[in-house]
Amino acid sequence: MKKVGLSTDNKNKVKEMLAILSKYDFEIVTKSELGVTEEFEEIYDTLEENSKLKAEKLREYCSFAVLADDTGLFVNALNGEPGVLSARYAGEHGNSEANREKLLKNLEGKSDRSAYFKTVIVFVDENGKEFIAKGILKGTISEVERGENGFGYDKIFIPENMEKTLAEISAEEKNKFSHRKRALEDLKNILGDRYDSSGC
Repeated sequence: MKKVGLSTDNKNKVKEMLAILSKYDFEIVTKSELGVTEEFEEIYDTLEENSKLKAEKLREYCSFAVLADDTGLFVNALNGEPGVLSARYAGEHGNSEANREKLLKNLEGKSDRSAYFKTVIVFVDENGKEFIAKGILKGTISEVERGENGFGYDKIFIPENMEKTLAEISAEEKNKFSHRKRALEDLKNILGDRYDSSGC
C-alpha cells in the first residue's frame, strides 16, 4: 500500500475524499496529520493550476506521493460563474450559505439553470512526476435549497437524471457518482497498475 498525502484544509472535502479513497490501495495522510499549517492559497484562474500549486506545495513537506484537487461549479446562464471562485463567490472564503444565496439571486428570472461540477486532481508521485485527472457531474440548479446533507453547493444542485439535490441523498450514494469520484476513477485509470495491490 502506497502512502499518499492529501493536500486540503477543507474538513468536509477530507471526509468525502477519505470515504472514496478507502476503496483504493492508498494509505492516506492528511495535511494536518503531516503537521502542515501553511495555507496553500488558490491564486490561479484555472482549477488545474490551483490543484498543481497545492500538490507541489505539499510535496515540499514530504517525500511520498501527494494528491490535490480543486473543484468548481459552472453555471451556463452565468457564463460559467462561480467557476474557479466557487469557494469564495460571495467574498468570504468558505461561506457556503452566502455563496448559495448569491448564486440563487443571480439566477432569478433565468430559464436556463443547467450547470456542472468539475473536479481536477493533480497527483504527484514519489519521483515528482505529475498526473492530471478530471471528473464532471452535470445537473441543474434548484429554485430553493433542499436537503441537509453534504456541503458547499449540494443543497441547490440536482444531478442529471435525478430529482433530489445532492444534499437530499446520503454521502454513500453521492460518493458513488460524484465529480470527485469520477475524477478519482479517471486518476485510477491513468495510473494503471502503478498503485494496484501487486505493485505496492
